[in-house]
Amino acid sequence: MQKLKELSVFFPAYNEEENIPRMVENALKVIPSFSESFEVIIVNDGSSDNTEEVARAFSEKYPNVRVVSHEKNRGYGAALKTGFSSSKYENIFFTDGDGQFHLEEIDRILPLAHEADLAIGYRMKRNDPIHRIINGKAYNLLVRILFGVKVRDIDCAFKIIKKKVTDSIPLKSESQFVSAELLIKAKKNGFTIKQTGVHHFPREIGKPTGNSIKAIVNSFKELFKLWKELR
Repeated sequence: MQKLKELSVFFPAYNEEENIPRMVENALKVIPSFSESFEVIIVNDGSSDNTEEVARAFSEKYPNVRVVSHEKNRGYGAALKTGFSSSKYENIFFTDGDGQFHLEEIDRILPLAHEADLAIGYRMKRNDPIHRIINGKAYNLLVRILFGVKVRDIDCAFKIIKKKVTDSIPLKSESQFVSAELLIKAKKNGFTIKQTGVHHFPREIGKPTGNSIKAIVNSFKELFKLWKELR
């Protein structure tokens, strides 16, 4: 398996104090198998628990671990945008800080990262409540119909993206819609996208965020707003 020359890895995290240690420790263990040089960034999105303190302890211990914090909770999209802008290497990998994906499975998308601008995973079997699965399927179908983005799992948080992509695409959303916005604009700008299946595991610790009715409605509103802008 051909390694990447360099890789920035970041985890958006909101109230994930119990998950951050295993995420960072596992990253430090497995990422050297995939990249010659790497950094690990924890994006603390204004957590109200001890996420920042836990993360800073790792940054003080390991020179290639950094923490970037928002003073208040701004939303998933804001956390991703901060992660992208804070990454220094030409390849950027991100996954959520909740441990529902295993970093060892980067080997599934790594070959695609040598061929495409965006190498993205899709959840072969989504381990979430049924209402989230149904909402996700409807959301994906709408994106496909409105924008022609033929991606199986828009919101799958397991992607390697070239920094030139995130540097050239102005992302506006600070909500969950940011994933769709990124792929829609990447397609519109002619960047190549390849996808493959990855495993998705049940959340073991903590509670998910971003699945409230308000968050779901806002995502659909932003979707139609972007559709009108790009028509």
